Amino acid sequence: MSKDSYEKVQKEWETGLLAKALGKAPERRKSFETTSGLELERLYLPEHLDDWTFEDKLGFPGAFPFTRGVQPTMYRGRFWTMRQYAGFASARETNSRFRYLLEKGQTGLSVAFDLPTQMGYDPDHPLAEGEVGKVGVSISTLDDMRQLFDRIPLSKVSTSMTINSTAAILLAMYVAVAQEQGADITRLRGTIQNDLLKEYVARGTYIFPPRPSMRIITNLFEWCKNNVPRWNPISISGYHIREAGSTAVQEIAFTLANGIAYVQAALDAGLEIDQFAGRLSFFFAAHSQLLEEIAKFRAARRLWAKIMRNKFKAANPKSWALRFHTQTCGHLLTAQQPQNNIVRVTLQALAAVLGGTQSLHTNSWDEAFALPTEDSVRIALRTQQILAYESGVADTVDPLAGSYAIEKLTDDIEQAAWILIQEIEDMGGAVAAVENGWMSDQIADSAYKTQKRIDSKDLAVVGVNKFVEGEAPPKDILRIDPALGEKRKHDVIDARKKRDEQAVVDIRTRIAEAAAGNENLFPFILDAVKKGATLGEISNSLREVFGEYKASA
Repeated sequence: MSKDSYEKVQKEWETGLLAKALGKAPERRKSFETTSGLELERLYLPEHLDDWTFEDKLGFPGAFPFTRGVQPTMYRGRFWTMRQYAGFASARETNSRFRYLLEKGQTGLSVAFDLPTQMGYDPDHPLAEGEVGKVGVSISTLDDMRQLFDRIPLSKVSTSMTINSTAAILLAMYVAVAQEQGADITRLRGTIQNDLLKEYVARGTYIFPPRPSMRIITNLFEWCKNNVPRWNPISISGYHIREAGSTAVQEIAFTLANGIAYVQAALDAGLEIDQFAGRLSFFFAAHSQLLEEIAKFRAARRLWAKIMRNKFKAANPKSWALRFHTQTCGHLLTAQQPQNNIVRVTLQALAAVLGGTQSLHTNSWDEAFALPTEDSVRIALRTQQILAYESGVADTVDPLAGSYAIEKLTDDIEQAAWILIQEIEDMGGAVAAVENGWMSDQIADSAYKTQKRIDSKDLAVVGVNKFVEGEAPPKDILRIDPALGEKRKHDVIDARKKRDEQAVVDIRTRIAEAAAGNENLFPFILDAVKKGATLGEISNSLREVFGEYKASA
């Protein structure tokens, strides 16, 4: 159709059918927008993509700019890894849940640790009181890690560990257990989250100040490159940024800005870009606004490819490819009418799959009340399996490519995120944006605006401010044994009695000396866990040198 013909038909439609429809029934609101405040047009037309070219914006899957995915055949080759996040109470109880999930068809493990483990405290520390095993598994000693992976061959399974401040200690325990199992550690597969920058702005489980934390992170980059080359030494996480209240645009902008800071820190430490960039991984949230979320994932891949190729001059195409894990949204789960959460999670998982995720966790419907039961976690896993095997959405690569709406939203999100990334770079980068409080202020402001929209009912949440019903909370939820804390105290005390105490004292001294100097810390930490040092003791050795971070008001 010629341009003149197209414009004539468009005008006839606007003055005819559209005008008549609007006369009979006005639209629900004057304007529509995404959660990021991007305006949604009534109808997307070719004119919205006037400057759009296939080569620059889309291309082919597995090739720059990776808009369509990081693999040429995506899920036609194999499905995304179905990696349900799990961890509670003791190592033995979590091991039982792991084996249950693997039996039900899960294809990768993901470990949740309790708050004392995340914060570098053993179960007998006063600050661990009341928190042991509550929001994840309690791990303090190498024997705990042995129990966690009992009868699970680490050479045959990929494992993700959501741990940050104590990431080096937990990875050391994992490597030690793999060696005890006789595994070739060069073939270990998995990811350690190891992303401290987002802790300072969105989550709070930090120990050390940002700059010593960056050193520990780059030490892990170096050690993993040389010893566990298939392991991802970081998962740069937007998930917690989004959970704290950011918009979709802020989620990818702040996450990629953090990624830039980690890459620069590794380069400053003497690593070469193509030695480590291909093992960087990312972690994003999937929310319920389907079109925005799909476009967000596609925009993130395109942005990162440009950053790695143009800013950092990476030569290997694998260094340009943004690989990511996705988790459905925790803070959108409602305690009101909780079974509605099954529908929400399905919608969010669909967004992740249509957006091209590499692995996926689907939340359980009862997580607004407690950690999930076996029944609810099975439903969450089955949600992924139905999407994979029954929906057909995995049978063609990037099925929504070419949609005027999706391509325009992808462009809009990319442009809005790039403006934020440049603003962060202008203030000195992500570390500076963390230290001066700018990033956390932006997230808090977005969270406040969203809550105001919910409170005013401008933003509908079914069961909360729309279609509300009175109902009793579910009865069959998972409860952690209150006696667990005392048992775990005795476990760690008994473990200390069985070791060579002088060997532990000596290696803790060496860790402190290495921290005060420039040596890579990981070999000393690995030696320490093998000699029986606890997570809390190793953390304290580092605290003595690095100090603790105190957030400004």
